Amino acid sequence: MSVTSAPRAVRSRARRRPLILAALVLPSILLLVLVTAYPLVYAAGQSLRDGSLIDAGSFVGLANYQAVLTSDEFWRACRFTLVFTVVGVGGSWVIGLALALLLRDAVPGRSIFRVLLMLPWVVPVVVSSMAWNWLVATPQSPIPATLSALGIDAPAFLADPVLAAVTVCVFKVWISFPFMMLMTSAALASVDGTVYEAASMDGAGPFRQLRSITLPIIARPTYVSWILMTIFCINDFPTIYLLTGGGPIDATTSLIVLAYRAVFQDFQVGQGVSIAFLSTLAMIAVSLILFRQIRKAESA
Repeated sequence: MSVTSAPRAVRSRARRRPLILAALVLPSILLLVLVTAYPLVYAAGQSLRDGSLIDAGSFVGLANYQAVLTSDEFWRACRFTLVFTVVGVGGSWVIGLALALLLRDAVPGRSIFRVLLMLPWVVPVVVSSMAWNWLVATPQSPIPATLSALGIDAPAFLADPVLAAVTVCVFKVWISFPFMMLMTSAALASVDGTVYEAASMDGAGPFRQLRSITLPIIARPTYVSWILMTIFCINDFPTIYLLTGGGPIDATTSLIVLAYRAVFQDFQVGQGVSIAFLSTLAMIAVSLILFRQIRKAESA
């Protein structure tokens, strides 16, 4: 090959490179469109119709969204979803952070404790919900029976609306904190220990180190874990439905449970899909806010 033809061959390969990469990526894009985009477009069309599970129905425009947004049941579900999400994300993060900080040091049996603490996340939610139901569902359950034996009036954990909501939120924190602990532990592993040594020499205590060093350094993975946990909470159907079924008197009915009822119990597919789309918009809004915080953390 001559000296003049070598640069020409390099330029030719450089021009073909984008085409080769596009050809390699194209099958994945087509598969993604078929698996995700088509059902999404079809569901959007269903939200504009008054159909059922077996009939597409007639076009009604935004009537389903209007019916949903003017429904008291929808706004009650929104309030509980908000409380459920805030408690689920915040509670699991606080406990996960505390345990990750505790297990960061070389304590005896650290590996065993980490495995045991992962069990609430690893055990199927069906098993966990059955266990919690057995613990609190009836006056003869272990926790109410123990309170009665101590002379304390045993509350109806799953029959009282407020206590049922509290029980569901606590259950969500219990099954979610291992995920937060795992994410936080991975973030803490990247923190250089010499930073803490320098801070200690400057007189910074544990709380000051946590506020000024640990939290800013792990801010990016923390926001990522919040985004993921927010999605998990808003889309969490089995945790609520298996424990309370959305009751009593809709006290624990979230948006995803309400959408399920509308589609599979009331056979109002259009309204059910409309609820699902509205909850999706809420998740997108929260994700965008947290992604903006991630960019701020990266530029800090």
